[in-house]
Amino acid sequence: MKFLFDLLPLILFFAAYKMYDIFIATGVAIAASFFQIGAFWLKHRRFETMHVITLAALVIFGGMTILLRDPLFIKWKTTIVNWIFAAIILYSQFFTKRSVSEVLFGDKAQIQLPRKAWRLFNMNWGIFFLFIGALNIYVAFYYGLHLDEATREEIWVNFKVFGVIALTIVFTIVQIFLMARFVKEDGENV
Repeated sequence: MKFLFDLLPLILFFAAYKMYDIFIATGVAIAASFFQIGAFWLKHRRFETMHVITLAALVIFGGMTILLRDPLFIKWKTTIVNWIFAAIILYSQFFTKRSVSEVLFGDKAQIQLPRKAWRLFNMNWGIFFLFIGALNIYVAFYYGLHLDEATREEIWVNFKVFGVIALTIVFTIVQIFLMARFVKEDGENV
């Protein structure tokens, strides 16, 4: 259920885009993100970092998209958010004692893995977010240059909604199998 809740702004963005256009869809995504943060705060009495970063990026880049009537800005948002996540993860990889992955999954989810496994897991996620950001640039600005602008925009929206989610799910499954290699059947670390 949390997975769908996290995707709420994206789902509503897609629905509004299919019914209207990218500008209305962007406004819907901003409103949905405010709702998401408010609902999460009412339930948990705290904010989730991912929601806050997403809202900030939506307000900045989405706001510029709406005000300037230029979808360029909302297309950059996906790259910027993914690269912010990559920067946080990779910073923790090289400059902190414990990685973001270890803090999030080791402490909160109580998963026990050796330090080298956490470092590998963390590095993989950092690289993945860098890759998604770069892939977004390619799809948003270079893929299908021979096509008309409306078709290119629709391809980008479909990539953002379905492509990024599919890549993330596949990558997460691979990461789970990778982590499982470091845990013995009795639950002890390898």
